[in-house]
Amino acid sequence: MPGRRLMSNLRPRTAAGWTGLLAALAAAVMSFLPAVDAAARVTPSLHPSVQAAARVTPSPSPSVQAGERTVTGRTVIADGHVDIGPRFLDGKWTVQVRDDTVRPPVWRNVEDVVLHTVDAAKVKVPEGSQFSFLGKPGTEVWVLPQVQQQGVLWPGWNTQDPQVASTINREVTWSLRGVTGPGRFALFVNGDFGAPKVLFDGSRPYPQQMGIDLNTHAHGNWVFSAPGTYLLDIDISGRTLDGRQVNDRRLLRIFVGAGSPDAAFSVPAPAGFVAGGTTPGTGRAESGQGFPGWAWLIIGVAGAAVVVAITITVMARRPSRRAAAAAGKEA
Repeated sequence: MPGRRLMSNLRPRTAAGWTGLLAALAAAVMSFLPAVDAAARVTPSLHPSVQAAARVTPSPSPSVQAGERTVTGRTVIADGHVDIGPRFLDGKWTVQVRDDTVRPPVWRNVEDVVLHTVDAAKVKVPEGSQFSFLGKPGTEVWVLPQVQQQGVLWPGWNTQDPQVASTINREVTWSLRGVTGPGRFALFVNGDFGAPKVLFDGSRPYPQQMGIDLNTHAHGNWVFSAPGTYLLDIDISGRTLDGRQVNDRRLLRIFVGAGSPDAAFSVPAPAGFVAGGTTPGTGRAESGQGFPGWAWLIIGVAGAAVVVAITITVMARRPSRRAAAAAGKEA
């Protein structure tokens, strides 16, 4: 029959044919999985009108490697590249600073670091109402830029720790719970046609949040309106593939302008801020590799398709066997 002939032409005739079908389905599934080096989404939730993707800046050094060392001791960093990000330290969700000014890069405890914004970072607020959140046009502000500038610190954020990428479901949430300092603070990225897209704004209510996809490495413009010490109460959280919530809250110290940046270490946290480094609700996570839930859904659908194909093949063969048996009886 034509229909049976068509089915015969479509189904694999050998074990190799089935292997090829399974390989094709596996390749289709893997094509949906996020690549480690792909441009990652950063979705701000500071304001409903702000829904922009931050540009991902290539890392000056290779992506974060498993087993990178943590060093202790206070240090001031005023130039070069650093990132803030979560990692699993001895199995515990921990926010640290990745110091890329040394080779090989090392991780530092947030409370051991002061980020120094030197006077070389001073610029004037440009004309245009889109920059009004920075102050009046022509006013001097200090900017740690989205694009690296010689002699100025280049801070960013990353979610590239291998265990974070294999344990957390889809994304992490970076929360700003409060800012204190002598002036205003804002973090924004350069959007389309140079329009600023605000991620955090110290003049707005707290907490403020943005979601960051796994395997992200990104930079923005960190703006300070006056010299002195700023304390940023930050929290980075996520949900593991098995549904557990993990988070770590830290106090980030930034010293702006001339003077002694070491003095920032002695500035006390105001009431309501995290005092040092705390980890409320943090759990230990397994180091095993895993896929996000949506990937397992795709794999399940592909597996079901294989089962259906096998069932159709078996059913298609049965009539031909009954016909052969009947022909034998007639003979």
